[in-house]
Amino acid sequence: MDSYQHYVRAELSLWLFKMKKKAGIMGKMTHGVQGKINSWIPEKIHKAITVAIENMVKLVISGSTLIRPKSGKGLELKEREDKIRNRIKWYRNTASAEGAITGAGGILLGFADFPAFLTIKMKMLFDIASIYGFDTKEYKERLFLLYVFQLAFSSQQRRNELVEKIENWESFQDSLPENFDEFDWKTFQLDYRDYIDLAKLAQLIPVIGAGVGAIANYRLTEHLGKTAMNAFRVRILQS
Repeated sequence: MDSYQHYVRAELSLWLFKMKKKAGIMGKMTHGVQGKINSWIPEKIHKAITVAIENMVKLVISGSTLIRPKSGKGLELKEREDKIRNRIKWYRNTASAEGAITGAGGILLGFADFPAFLTIKMKMLFDIASIYGFDTKEYKERLFLLYVFQLAFSSQQRRNELVEKIENWESFQDSLPENFDEFDWKTFQLDYRDYIDLAKLAQLIPVIGAGVGAIANYRLTEHLGKTAMNAFRVRILQS
């Protein structure tokens, strides 16, 4: 085992420790408040939001393989991850610029940020998977990307559940839904909304929206990229 693999294993162990730690008091309180607020929202509203997010994600996840980078086949792990870090940096900067532009427009353009930012994040996941050598034409690999997305944008309590699925993906994938329609989209959109609401809400305010949008998109994209790297590392090191 070379020195880089030792580094990767150490970094992965630290990441898994953070993913598996118990939710703190503030985290539980925040999750409880968000759950209470969600309970006040009529079910038809939840359904409308769920369908909207489901359709957007399906559109992106079914089309993201049209443009794919060359895979990392034949490269050492360090070479693959150097390429991946460069891709994350590119998407991070792109998302930041997009957030600044839409944030500068206040409420109207702020709403346009949602599908644009979602597309950027999903496309980045496809690129990362491809460079690691995974075939995103396969349905189960696309579902893996959805679980990685959830893992990045969920409460600590949910992370405990999701990281277990990532660690046991080879056996867990046998119980996956047979198509995207059977995926739990309501939980997916609730996790995502609860996580980014506070980070993105101020983006809708004129004047300060541009700065908030740029910073929020920058940090959220980088966070997703790091989560994806470690999720794929779990599978690679297991094999």
